[in-house]
Amino acid sequence: MSASKEITQTENKAPIGIIAGGGELPQAVLDGARARGRDVYIAALEHSADDSLCHNTDHDWYALGQGGAIIKALRARGIRDIVMIGRVKRPNLKDIRPDLWTTKVLAKIGFKALGDNDLLVLINDALAAEGFALHGAQDIVPDLLTPEGLLTKAKPDRHEESDISHGKNVAKALGIMDVGQSVIIHDGVVLGVEGAEGTDQLIARCAEYRGKARGGVLVKLCKPQQDKRLDLPTIGVNTLEQLHKYGYAGVAIHAGNSLLPARAEFIDLANKYKLFVVGVRT
Repeated sequence: MSASKEITQTENKAPIGIIAGGGELPQAVLDGARARGRDVYIAALEHSADDSLCHNTDHDWYALGQGGAIIKALRARGIRDIVMIGRVKRPNLKDIRPDLWTTKVLAKIGFKALGDNDLLVLINDALAAEGFALHGAQDIVPDLLTPEGLLTKAKPDRHEESDISHGKNVAKALGIMDVGQSVIIHDGVVLGVEGAEGTDQLIARCAEYRGKARGGVLVKLCKPQQDKRLDLPTIGVNTLEQLHKYGYAGVAIHAGNSLLPARAEFIDLANKYKLFVVGVRT
């Protein structure tokens, strides 16, 4: 049995560490772990994690690169199980302060051109070598996974169904190359694919290419080679706000392979904005 399955199938009461970036997911994992009776330590990443996450919670703040300090704090608390979750802002060079442990890891990686998934896997391997077990958010809170099927009152018409199908093919091809997780399709045309700017900026950029027309579909899939403990596609209320602001029709999300935090609030907002949300298989 894998470590990730074991954590959900047993009454594991061991403490857990959350290496936290920004967004809604770290809070969802914290709440889920507490609901299961587990003590939690937050290693909050500077310039990324939300202050509210750390209220009434054992925590410390860390600059990017302080991996050795995080490991020391986890060991002092007897923590073996960890989750790395949340958005991490691309740092300025002055914000990166690598300690000795991080420097050694970076030296092993070298200067090879790595995709995001490659880098995350290397970080996981380095943590595993130190005796830690890395888990996905869904291993702690299974309800975070996106269900299959239509989740909203609005539903895609036949043209949008075709755009979703086309978008899935494009997103899978991009994922194989470790380029991104999201693509926007409008009337069969690929308006844009996700780069370093992230999903919300992709939405704004593609609205300009669409001109005065409205509509279009965001398709967001897990990469075929994705380590599902790390960086699963995630969509939240901020993305819905962007889709509504720029006049899109809806979004298709990878069912069972993406995270949907604050689901009830998310679906209520989508219904308010008359956006469709559908969980799709590939």
